Amino acid sequence: MPELPEVETVRARLEPKLVGRRFEHVGIFDPRLTRPADPAGVAAELEGERVAALDRRGKYLIVRFESGRVLLIHLRMTGQLLLVNGRAGKAATASIEGIASDASDGVPPPAEDVHRRAVVRLDDDSDVVYRDVRRFGTWQLLDEDDLLQYLAQRIGREPLVRSFTSKRLAEALEGRRAPLKSALLDQRRLAGVGNIYADEALWRARLHPLRPAGELSAEEIAALHRGIRAALRAGIARQGATLSNYRTPDGSPGRMQEEFRVYGREGEPCERCGTPIEKIRAGGRGTWYCPSCQR
Repeated sequence: MPELPEVETVRARLEPKLVGRRFEHVGIFDPRLTRPADPAGVAAELEGERVAALDRRGKYLIVRFESGRVLLIHLRMTGQLLLVNGRAGKAATASIEGIASDASDGVPPPAEDVHRRAVVRLDDDSDVVYRDVRRFGTWQLLDEDDLLQYLAQRIGREPLVRSFTSKRLAEALEGRRAPLKSALLDQRRLAGVGNIYADEALWRARLHPLRPAGELSAEEIAALHRGIRAALRAGIARQGATLSNYRTPDGSPGRMQEEFRVYGREGEPCERCGTPIEKIRAGGRGTWYCPSCQR
């Protein structure tokens, strides 16, 4: 599933292309994308909206319109937002499972790509194509007040903002008996950290993933705080991690997978001490760690 670095990369790449643009035409081809709302109705309401800003909250993308309404997008496991703009855009998207589109021919029909779930034609004749192999992604058209309430119930603190201090992290973990890895994955307490970056952060902090989350010392909390931010910033700098479906809006893969310290490296030597990386289960999730560095 795309985590904070992947979603932030998509946001940053799309922002200059979307802000100020009007949704000229919208085609939504999969009813699951907007369920329970009618996809044709959502598409009709989106047409004519002009983008004022493109934000992110945790793993959610937030398209803000000048009207005050917002489109809340969650990519889930395999969602992709691809920008198709003339010859370059056609080449980029065609490289992913044989997509073919022509920005001069109107919104392409879904039959050209069985995983294409929606297409937004912008007023500069470029297309934003939404693809989703597993069909778990969601689009929700909301008013601002509804958005605030929706996110408040589901999303905790943003780990990269200045106000997210070691003290705030300690508050999020206080009293938690759950394994540390599971606590970091709880989106209601910490926004955007998923399986990959939790493992990477714990390695950086030298903390065992099965430690009870509420029993860390002040020094360990500070190390974890640094580890979380360093792992996420590394992911953003490398445009996210591509293990299967994730792509940036121009169709290119991320590069973070080339620099994992522990994730997916079972049996390989730890870059810090040389001990073979081990894999265990934590909260039902595959978890990689160094048994020497992370006692």
